[in-house]
Amino acid sequence: MSQLLKVQNFTVSSDGFGAGENQTLERPFGHADPRELIAWAGATASWPNRTAPGGSRGLDDYFTRDFTHNIGAEIMGRNKFGPVRGPWPDYDWKGWWGDEPPFHTPVFVMTHHPRPSFTLSDTTFHFVDDDPAAVLERAKEAAGGKDVRLGGGATTIREFLDADLVDTLHVAVSPVELGSGVPLWKSPDELRDRFHLDVVPSPSGVTHHLFWRK
Repeated sequence: MSQLLKVQNFTVSSDGFGAGENQTLERPFGHADPRELIAWAGATASWPNRTAPGGSRGLDDYFTRDFTHNIGAEIMGRNKFGPVRGPWPDYDWKGWWGDEPPFHTPVFVMTHHPRPSFTLSDTTFHFVDDDPAAVLERAKEAAGGKDVRLGGGATTIREFLDADLVDTLHVAVSPVELGSGVPLWKSPDELRDRFHLDVVPSPSGVTHHLFWRK
């Protein structure tokens, strides 16, 4: 059984931006409010950070629950790991997620400024300066036969799409307009030459776009 490279639950605004401008330590999504962008997932019964009982069931909950299914490694861009640009001033910064990162797999962070790997809980972060195909090969080896998730951000997803390496893509389009930011697309129709597409609206207001390779 072949390993897949999958984008799962990646959320963009109605005008196609995966994050806003001016990312900082305090604002990982820049001027965008992540509570608005990913409200659909946070409202589900399966949201991992839920502290109270309840939550919605149905389509949104299915995607939230399926997020970790058969995933053995993750690839992300440096700006998903943290807000630091250029050479690392030190190695103190360990990512947005505290001592218990939500990945539970090896994570490969793409950067032009590699640093030593480190482990937090059951997640090991590796910092790699290589092209998408080479990074994917390393991630597949680390995944132990399971699939690899391409976690984002939008620029990194576009790099792998342009290299024709993505097998399946799930994008949730939120009814929030950002006006500017980091774009994934101008229109999902840009991908129809290489992917089949199903578009499924949800009662939460998001529209799920499901792509799979032709």
